[in-house]
Amino acid sequence: MSLRASPLPLAVSVGEPSGVGVDVTLAAFERRQVLDLPTFFLIADPEMVASRAERLGLDVQVRTIGRPSECGADARFLDVLPLVNHHSEAPGRPDPANAAGTIEAIDRATRLVLEGSAGAIVTNPIDKKALYDAGFRHPGHTEYLADLCANLTGQACQPVMLLTGPDLSCVPVTIHIPLADVPAALTSELILSTARIVARDLRARFGLERPRLAVSGLNPHAGERGAIGHEDENIIRPAVEILRTEGFDVVGPLPGDTMFHPEARARYDVALCMYHDQALIPAKTLAFDETVNVTLGLPIIRTSPDHGTAADLAGTGTARPNSFIAALRLAGRMAGATEAGQDAAA
Repeated sequence: MSLRASPLPLAVSVGEPSGVGVDVTLAAFERRQVLDLPTFFLIADPEMVASRAERLGLDVQVRTIGRPSECGADARFLDVLPLVNHHSEAPGRPDPANAAGTIEAIDRATRLVLEGSAGAIVTNPIDKKALYDAGFRHPGHTEYLADLCANLTGQACQPVMLLTGPDLSCVPVTIHIPLADVPAALTSELILSTARIVARDLRARFGLERPRLAVSGLNPHAGERGAIGHEDENIIRPAVEILRTEGFDVVGPLPGDTMFHPEARARYDVALCMYHDQALIPAKTLAFDETVNVTLGLPIIRTSPDHGTAADLAGTGTARPNSFIAALRLAGRMAGATEAGQDAAA
C-alpha cells in the first residue's frame, strides 16, 4: 500500500497558547515550500497567532478562514480557523483562563476529521496543570481524545499510544499511571487488545501487511522464569501465546534491557512495552527531535510532536520545529494510506 499524501488539509489544534506549539507551527509554515509539507490549517485565535509571529520576527501572514475547504486558496497565508474562546498572547505564562480555547480547538479538529472535512488532526502540546485548574478531569490528551471520539460516534474505543521515529517504534501498554500501579493494571486482556489494535492500524494506516511485534517483559530479565516476579510468566507470556495462535508475528516476553540495540530493533516493527517510561525513554533517546506521538485505536488519525509545551522557550525563537514537522508529514501519509485502502476496498 502506497503512503501517498492525503488530498484533504490537516487540522492543527493550537494546544497551550503559552507554550511552543504556536512557535513550531509558525516555523513549519515559514519553511513549508522548501520542506514540501502537507497543506494544513491552524485552529487558534488569529490575533494571538499574528502577535506571536511578530514577536518571533517571522515573515508569516495570518488569514482567517471559515471552513477547511478554504484552506490553501492563497499559499502566502497561514490559514487560521478562529476560536470562539479567545487566547491571550503571553508566552511562558500558562493561564487556566485559556483552557476553554485549548479544548475547543481539540474538539473542533476532531469533529472536522470525523465529518471528512480534514484528513487528520495534528495536536500541539497542552499544559495539563492549567487545564486541571480549569476543571479538566482526563489523565491526558490521548484519553480525552478517546472519550471525545466515543461521545461523537457512539462507539467506545481503546486509545493506544505509539511513539514512532526513524529507528524505533514503541507502544506503552499502560500509559499515564503511577509506576506502582502498573502491575495491578497489567492484564493479559489489555496486552491482547493493545496488540490487536497496533497490528490492525499498522496494516490500515502504515501499509505493513504483516507487522512484527516484540513484547517486552515487566521485570528485570523478563522475570527469570518466575525468579524475579510472576507477571512475565502469568500475564505476559500467555498473551503472547494467544497472539501466536491468532496468526500474529510476535515474540516475547523479552528483557527490556536487551531489546533496543540496533540488531534487536531490526527484528521487529513495533515494541510493545509494559509501562510509559519503558517505551518513551528509548524512543526519545534515539530521536528526540524526530519522534512522533501517534494515537492508534481511534476512528480518526491523530499525531503530535513528541515534546511538551516547553513554556520557557515560548516566544524566544529557540524552539526546534523538527518533531512538529515530522508529525505533519506522518499525518499526511497516514491519511493518504487510509484513503488508498478505502478506495481499494470500494
